[in-house]
Amino acid sequence: MKPATMTVAGVMSGTSADGIDVALVRIEAGRGGRPKLKLLAHEGFPYPTGLRKAVLAAMNAAKTSTAELARLNWRLGLEYARAVRRTLKKHETNMDLVGCHGQTLYHQARAAAYAGASIACTWQAGEAAVIAHELGVPVASNFRPADMVAGGQGAPLVPLLDFVLFADAKRGRVLQNIGGIANLTAIPAGAAAHEVVAFDTGPGNMVIDGLAAKLFGKKFDANGAIAARGQVLADVVEAELRAPYFKLKPPRTTGREEFGAVYAEHLLKACRKLSRRAEDALATATALTAESIVRSYAQFVQASMHGQSVDYLVSGGGARNATLMAMLSSRLTPLGCKLATTEDFGMPAEAKEAAAFALLAWMTWHRRPGNVPAATGAKRAVVLGQVTYV
Repeated sequence: MKPATMTVAGVMSGTSADGIDVALVRIEAGRGGRPKLKLLAHEGFPYPTGLRKAVLAAMNAAKTSTAELARLNWRLGLEYARAVRRTLKKHETNMDLVGCHGQTLYHQARAAAYAGASIACTWQAGEAAVIAHELGVPVASNFRPADMVAGGQGAPLVPLLDFVLFADAKRGRVLQNIGGIANLTAIPAGAAAHEVVAFDTGPGNMVIDGLAAKLFGKKFDANGAIAARGQVLADVVEAELRAPYFKLKPPRTTGREEFGAVYAEHLLKACRKLSRRAEDALATATALTAESIVRSYAQFVQASMHGQSVDYLVSGGGARNATLMAMLSSRLTPLGCKLATTEDFGMPAEAKEAAAFALLAWMTWHRRPGNVPAATGAKRAVVLGQVTYV
């Protein structure tokens, strides 16, 4: 199939479950068939209060009903379609295809015993048939399973976009996304796709947001202002970084099941043994995110950069947290990294993950592999996702 130039709407809702990001991307085949992207527009939409409550209740739920999950799946499809329609109307743009990641309700990257077999599994909700019907264009979705059955962890899937947009012949680049979970893609200078390293570094905004809601009644700590008033409890940070997850070698992936509400409550209890100030707990959660990122880079990435100059580019909601960014800068600069955001390089922080799923949808449509086996641990490159036609 000759690659077609297409306008694709990428749709992303992350583990923070705060809302939906839509990126409209023009994609064509460049030199050597390598995709060439142009971001046309991006918008963000918060979930309606009732829907967000339902999403959070379903995530990693110990008990729920099949009726509740089925209704949530279809309701999310309607909300994704609504977000895309509002974006198209605002920017007066037509599109050819939608790439929808869906809302992750459960992700188990490592196999475990279940009903007489050992399986890994994942589930992203948001009915693609509803989206295709509402918008009148095909939808590529369900991107993670194909990588997992090929031996991968189904994540991270953004490294393909990172490589296409940011690989450089002379400078090493690290793309650090800080959403609910934080993940990085490391691209040494002049690297080929198979030399890319990518993995989840640990908690991103999820624990910070959970404590901001519990302690201050806020959805998030805007600009890190509350954390800036607190004192980091260094002993708590050090103790938490001894957890088993941080000892795992890449490829590795995690989610709400490991760093969700239960973990936030655990961290708060640990903080309260040393301080009753709510600001200190939030400062400590922020420092945990920063330190887990820095140590992941130092332990698993720095040597592969061979002393090269490194652009450390942050995206996601964490890029808007001045306190978190200051913590990262103070620790990464001595390691030879120049901290910036993807926005400084033409890709707004909130748009990158949505743009990644626009690219993956384009790859799926053209039956091209979309995973980076070096990042996910898959045994081979595979075509990701399924296409739902109108």
